[in-house]
Amino acid sequence: MISPDHPKASVYASLWPLDPEAVYLNHGSFGACPRFILQKQSEYRTMLESHPIRFLIREMPDLLERSRRKVAAFVHASPDDVVFVHNATAAVNTVFRSLTFHAGDEILITNHIYGACKRLLEFICEQSGAVLAEARYDFPISSPDLIVEAVLNKVTTRTRIALIDHITSATGIIQPVERIVKELDTRGIDTMVDGAHTIGSIPLNMNEIGASYYTANCHKWLCSPKSAAILVVRHDKQKGIVPLVISHAGHNAVPFPERFYWPGTADFTPAICVGDAIDYLATLLPGGWPAIMKRNHDLCIHGRNLLCQALEIDPPCPDIFLASMATVPIPNPPEISIPDYKGIEPLQDFLFQHFNLEVPVLYWSTPPRRFLRISSQLYNSPEQYSFLAEKLRFSLARENGK
Repeated sequence: MISPDHPKASVYASLWPLDPEAVYLNHGSFGACPRFILQKQSEYRTMLESHPIRFLIREMPDLLERSRRKVAAFVHASPDDVVFVHNATAAVNTVFRSLTFHAGDEILITNHIYGACKRLLEFICEQSGAVLAEARYDFPISSPDLIVEAVLNKVTTRTRIALIDHITSATGIIQPVERIVKELDTRGIDTMVDGAHTIGSIPLNMNEIGASYYTANCHKWLCSPKSAAILVVRHDKQKGIVPLVISHAGHNAVPFPERFYWPGTADFTPAICVGDAIDYLATLLPGGWPAIMKRNHDLCIHGRNLLCQALEIDPPCPDIFLASMATVPIPNPPEISIPDYKGIEPLQDFLFQHFNLEVPVLYWSTPPRRFLRISSQLYNSPEQYSFLAEKLRFSLARENGK
């Protein structure tokens, strides 16, 4: 059932193949690829299937190299430090499964870590005898200083490496990774930054961040096809870092990107399209990427404020914490039912089934509290967030029998 007061999307919505009847406010989960880039991918796939040898052996190397250099420049990194992987989870696996850990080594994380990455680290600890050291801080939050303090308070002489999210998935906040990386570096501790939500959402400068390892998904805010992400490995940390699939180039190939070039026969068109996505989206607004980031940030703040007004709560964090996503706390239901990673929370499903609203509802913290997260992309409009605020208030009242 589609609501009769269904809101209009933005003037840019026609550039995406999203269902026009859907109020799609969940770009942060899996992204969405514009029609133009999908057409480019289709052209590359046609090149591949019309003559696989010509494409894979003669044409693809230059296409892939062009795209890799384009994204390296976009994040201010040396091309010699940047490789393509399928997604940020694969990048985190690549780094941590390349490193050697011993019993008692500590891997530092925060309680805002992405769930899949925590599962990986639990496996690493089970296999090696290393332990997780979790820096905890609450949300809502008032200052980045609280995050830095929480992380540094968990550092010990056994701390080996930290995995820090740049923009957290569940709570949607920007963590002060530059400060954290520098503080840990002075203590001789490496940092891997999980920037799954960053590229295309906030400006990135790998030289300024200075992390040993950094990953970012290109299929989210950069809007490339799915299965494209980057892993940036600082030059002095490249020894021993090998891809999950070791292929013809071997595990010690130099320069570093050669190790990741050919993981076997695959569809390489998502990575090839990354450079096209960078160029194409930059043409959509007069100010290019800075204008896109500002537009999405401003719309995100607007949507967050509308939700807070509807819920009669204060914003859970200052605006400086937010990029293109925002999370707000909502009341727990009379009976908590936490879905597994394949499930859908009942309120989220109700909003979808009755109003065609797609927005994630999730539980976070101990004890579990319920949150709703919004994302902003060019195809979204202020009217869509007004619609969400109205329908959320109605749905919460219904949930409580009011």
